[in-house]
Amino acid sequence: MRLLARMSARDPAEAHRAATPLELFFDLSFAVAVAQAASGLEDGLAEGHASRVLAGYPLVFFAIWWAWMNFTWFASAYDTDDVAYRVAVLVQVAGVLILAAGESRALSSENFGVMVVGYVVMRLGMVSLWLRAAASDAGRRRCARRYAAGITIVQACWVAWLAVPHDARIAVFVVFAAAELAVPLWAEAAGRTAWHPGHIAERYGLFTIIVLGETLLAATVGVHAALSDRATFGNLATVVVGGLLIVFSMWWLYFDMPSGEIVTQVRRAFTARITGAFVWGYGHYLVFASAAAVGAGLAVAIDHVTRHSQLTTLETGLTVTVPVATYLLVVWALHAPHKKPSRTRTLAVPTAAALILASSFTHQAVLLSGLLLVALVSLSVATSEARADSPAA
Repeated sequence: MRLLARMSARDPAEAHRAATPLELFFDLSFAVAVAQAASGLEDGLAEGHASRVLAGYPLVFFAIWWAWMNFTWFASAYDTDDVAYRVAVLVQVAGVLILAAGESRALSSENFGVMVVGYVVMRLGMVSLWLRAAASDAGRRRCARRYAAGITIVQACWVAWLAVPHDARIAVFVVFAAAELAVPLWAEAAGRTAWHPGHIAERYGLFTIIVLGETLLAATVGVHAALSDRATFGNLATVVVGGLLIVFSMWWLYFDMPSGEIVTQVRRAFTARITGAFVWGYGHYLVFASAAAVGAGLAVAIDHVTRHSQLTTLETGLTVTVPVATYLLVVWALHAPHKKPSRTRTLAVPTAAALILASSFTHQAVLLSGLLLVALVSLSVATSEARADSPAA
């Protein structure tokens, strides 16, 4: 292995492009961060601190998602896999772990100091990679330099954010987050990066699976704790069955359409206009954040059954149904432009989302949500089968 190779752009049409072991290891560190975020959300909700954690959770998850996404798209374009590259990625892994260590403080006491340190470590690791790309890839030098400059400036803003008065923090956060989101738009305007659609589709699919896995883990830990506290499985049965149906259906619906097909279309749109890839890429913030929140909601539902929660039945139901409905609507919105329009697709998902939210007012919100999602999956399968059998198909 070379110590320092020339960082030339990868071929976006390269055959058999797949996630590397380093990328999978990188994702593993983010699994820790996602688990900590979901755990902190669950604790805050169950303890009756909903207003605080519901304000803090989107901030915490933004840091997780944005750092993961930025490296993922960079690696798709510039993965050289030399010693210097690996070290820069491992520095970012260290930053992820620092961020994860600070998440409980951020959610429980709104102390974001440790989180910001971890986040800045991750982002400055990205700056070093963009500077390497600027030095090696003359055709995209302006683009890479803009990335490096923009990221550096915004990191100084995040450090300053820690000194912002408490009552103004969320408003200032929105401004700085918008600045983070604007950096790729500004940079890509100077020259498109050579990301690989098949690789990006795989990376997003893998991270979706990681987040859904954390949701299963959160629910399993909750069941284990309840059984250790002398609860009976019969008391937990509807939450367990409903939770499994929810997570299984969430996986099914996300992968209902081959993601490689979608991202190939996204790549073509990106070539035609700069915003072509950003709606799909940025929209996954809500996909990932809501999927992780479902795990927290299921754990809260278990706490409610075992009387370890301060929430009412309605409030408990909403901790599950709101993120499930959000996930459903966002996945539908991201897939819809790439599917053939039909009345069934147009009406089924919004109707299911509305019924899921309505189930919050019952005593079996988790089970009913799971059954509604299964019905939606069944309808999707039946519709696809009918289209395949149609003479016009």
